[in-house]
Amino acid sequence: MAHAKNHDYHILPPSLWPLLGAVGGFTMLFGMVLWVSPQVENNQPYVFAAGVALVLYVMYGWWSDVVREGNAGDHKPVVRIGLRYGMILFIMSEVMFFSAWFWTFFKHALYPMGPMSPLKDGVWPPEGIQTFDPWHLPLINTLILLCSGAAVTWAHHALVHENNRKDLVNGLALGAALGVLFTFFQAYEYSHAAFGFAGNIYGASFFMATGFHGAHVIIGSIFLLVCMFRAMKGDFTPQQHVGFEAAAWYWHFVDVVWLFLFASIYIWGSA
Repeated sequence: MAHAKNHDYHILPPSLWPLLGAVGGFTMLFGMVLWVSPQVENNQPYVFAAGVALVLYVMYGWWSDVVREGNAGDHKPVVRIGLRYGMILFIMSEVMFFSAWFWTFFKHALYPMGPMSPLKDGVWPPEGIQTFDPWHLPLINTLILLCSGAAVTWAHHALVHENNRKDLVNGLALGAALGVLFTFFQAYEYSHAAFGFAGNIYGASFFMATGFHGAHVIIGSIFLLVCMFRAMKGDFTPQQHVGFEAAAWYWHFVDVVWLFLFASIYIWGSA
């Protein structure tokens, strides 16, 4: 009785995941520096790949523990509030991350200067850059992402308001499939780009902004697939579905970022 739980908080046992995650993140960063540094001879991505593998292992193991804790009933209402706050703070950090790429794009577009910028002020895109037509493949990708967001919203409505597990699974499957289709089209677009990453600020800004967004689409698609498999196993209820909520919030964030990218980089940036 002295050790009986008389609160709704979840006291976590000691875990190696935070330490392993920190080691993996540092190894990944250090390996990237070794890989791209011009001062290092025979640059190889092996250290970077080892860091990525460790980070992925930590993500799988740590989130598996969180799923088991939720299924065991450890995620009381107050714990679920904390998990939601954590996801909101993560998305806010992502907003600031993408704000940096928008900042550099608009800065060099409005006030070009420096060795990688246009030779004459007011010339944007830089001379010699052939931009993408925003009303062809970029527009198709925009519609694909919007439809995927609608599919995720359909899945959320099916779970919360109807407790319809079939539509929940179908909505998640459709959202993930459209995310994979978006990734395929973006890879096709990159393979036909008339400009490269190096040598000009337009190409560097374009590939960093859209490339990081593409990475988020891949991560979000995996997130939706994990939720789909969990739903097929019977996880999630109308009252308790924080994992699915986090995936839906993340996916809608990815949608909104793409709308800003499409409007600013593809439409405004190519005018």
